[in-house]
Amino acid sequence: MTWWENEFLTVRGNRLYCGEAAAEDLAAAHGTPLYVYGKPRLLANLERLRSAFAASTPLETRICYAMKANAHSGILGLFAAQGAWIDAVSPGEVEAALAAGFPPARILYTGTSVSAEDLRRVFAVDGLTVNIDALEQLEVMREVAAGGPVRRPVRVSVRWNPGVGRGFNPRVITAGKKSVDGTPIKFGVEEKKVLATFDGARALGFEPVGLHQHLGSGWVREDFPAVRTAVDRMVRQAAVLERAGFPLEFLDFGGGFGPRYSRGQTLFPLGRYAAYIGRQVAAAGLRVKALAVEPGKYLVGDAGVLLLRVVYVKESYGNLFACVDGGTYNTVPRPAIYLQAYHEIINASNVGRGRRAKMTVAGHLCETGDVFGRERTMPRPKPGDLLAVLSAGAYCRSMASTFNLREIPREILV
Repeated sequence: MTWWENEFLTVRGNRLYCGEAAAEDLAAAHGTPLYVYGKPRLLANLERLRSAFAASTPLETRICYAMKANAHSGILGLFAAQGAWIDAVSPGEVEAALAAGFPPARILYTGTSVSAEDLRRVFAVDGLTVNIDALEQLEVMREVAAGGPVRRPVRVSVRWNPGVGRGFNPRVITAGKKSVDGTPIKFGVEEKKVLATFDGARALGFEPVGLHQHLGSGWVREDFPAVRTAVDRMVRQAAVLERAGFPLEFLDFGGGFGPRYSRGQTLFPLGRYAAYIGRQVAAAGLRVKALAVEPGKYLVGDAGVLLLRVVYVKESYGNLFACVDGGTYNTVPRPAIYLQAYHEIINASNVGRGRRAKMTVAGHLCETGDVFGRERTMPRPKPGDLLAVLSAGAYCRSMASTFNLREIPREILV
């Protein structure tokens, strides 16, 4: 069994299977490029996460799916039926969650650079919680609420910046003063303004119910000490708010932990993380009723693949290219955007037999960076073979563009 096989992906007769269907059969029926998502893996990931927290705390645990990872309606409907919550970052995502069956009470809206129009749309949804990203956002909220009609207290929480962030790439670190490349971090309320934000929200008639943080995306095992520090800071800040007269309903620790993208990647210790949160919250004597996390990649990343057809194999200046019928920006943009992003690529038509070669998997876009993987060793593909880009369930379709006026591929859920 290979390291990437799971409830969704298996190898049978040297061919890749997605659930009970051969990848070749799916590609023949639906065409390529093609995104394929697997229900069994989606459900297994959700249950594993729930079990980790259930074993660590008696408090209610809210699994808030980060919809920005993948907004496929079938995936949303599946998670809604399982009682998950939604982390929405735009009014469009709020509306998609409602259409998929999520009740407003299970939606947390976390915007940044939030406009009056954004707020008008989310304030119209009775029962959701609005996460405040800046003290200055309160003035926009006041103006929108004054314009009415908002006839009930709007539930709010505050996204604070705990001063420490973590992520696999500088562009996805979302806490701290600056990212590791020097980019100032735009997210969250700095510590010295948190209490003023709670006070201001309550003075304007909003109902503060929670505290939220998000450190970044793509944690691995080595990130655990920094993440643990952020948990400690979150718990201390919650205690300050409770002493100031704000009884918090929930603490939301955000997302960041993800799937395994490569054989050598170390996995973030999710069980230790859940246990540490449970211990620290209990030791502080906090009166919160619920804990929340916001997984995106963890739930959907390794539950998706992209299938591509090899058009021809090209040799040039000693380089060997598998030229395929899709482009990264239109299908799997992560490797083109983040230098550290890696997706395993396999020959779905011939997983492990025959002469192996180092292949650069090249897309059909007018861009040198349009490669899915550089010099990957695999059984040398033939024209017509099917390649599978693994872990394509998160931030692939949701970030895909129509660059070069290429169409975005079809998606299926099996």
